[in-house]
Amino acid sequence: MNILILAVGTRNKIVQYFKKTFAGSGKVVATDISNLAPAIYDADKYYIVPAITSPEYMDLILDICKKESINGVLSLIDPELSMLAEYKEAFQAVGTTVIGSCYELCEMALDKYQMYQWLINHGYNCARSWLDREKFYSAIEKGEVEYPVVVKPAKGSASISISKAYDRETVDMLFDHENNLMIQEFLNGQEIGADVYIDLISGEVVSIFTKKKIKMRAGETDKAVTFKSDKLFDLIKKFVSEAGYCGQIDIDIFDIAGEYYISEVNPRFGGGYPHAYEAGCDHTKMILNNLRGNINPGCIGSYEEGIYMMKYNEVKIVRI
Repeated sequence: MNILILAVGTRNKIVQYFKKTFAGSGKVVATDISNLAPAIYDADKYYIVPAITSPEYMDLILDICKKESINGVLSLIDPELSMLAEYKEAFQAVGTTVIGSCYELCEMALDKYQMYQWLINHGYNCARSWLDREKFYSAIEKGEVEYPVVVKPAKGSASISISKAYDRETVDMLFDHENNLMIQEFLNGQEIGADVYIDLISGEVVSIFTKKKIKMRAGETDKAVTFKSDKLFDLIKKFVSEAGYCGQIDIDIFDIAGEYYISEVNPRFGGGYPHAYEAGCDHTKMILNNLRGNINPGCIGSYEEGIYMMKYNEVKIVRI
């Protein structure tokens, strides 16, 4: 069994975990656009590839799958997830399983307003959002929402161009300097991260790991602590099953006065996944089981509470 991990960048831990899991079973192959992406050097083999916008990109990835007898492929960046889903049949034709959700769900993860509409239409708590700032100002005047609010791109990832606005002047300034923005109610509560694995064969949620975020940096969790809540587990199972996600996903949630609000979904391994792995939630092993044709048994909440994660810097030294 061989696995291909695309756009590994600085996700060294993810590559290391897969390499440990696949040791004796097969190899881990990685790609990136730069030979200065440190995670490629933790793989058994790596390829330097062009940007995903290159016309020949997907053909090159399919060629790697054929050349390396790849059984499963996944990406660690949001913009590539839809592409993999779109080419799912082409990958199947060369014997490679795309480890991820369908095209529509990958696109919805990038379209924050579409996600908001889906959540509202299906009865989930979420931050109220507006594309039209005049409608937002009307809601302010009616007392339906108050400052501060969050202004961010309606489509995007990695917490790029997100700003907190405390008044109308700031909202106007942001909208005047950038297109395709949306306004979102500021959720003032405990932020929670959930790492979830949905079995590729059974379609069932088989693992849920939740953590309270203590400190964030550049859109990623810097410090966090594990906790458990049956109420939250039930909400996640309902949401994930109703939406139809598959494989590994990462969910951002807020706890506001005891009520859970779903914020965003990343249908991939999140930057905070090492916390889940080190606490005992080995989703890389679940992927290997699925690629072997085996269904994973459910083990939701199979970790201890009160385990802290603290990120720190490391360096990779190589001669290129």
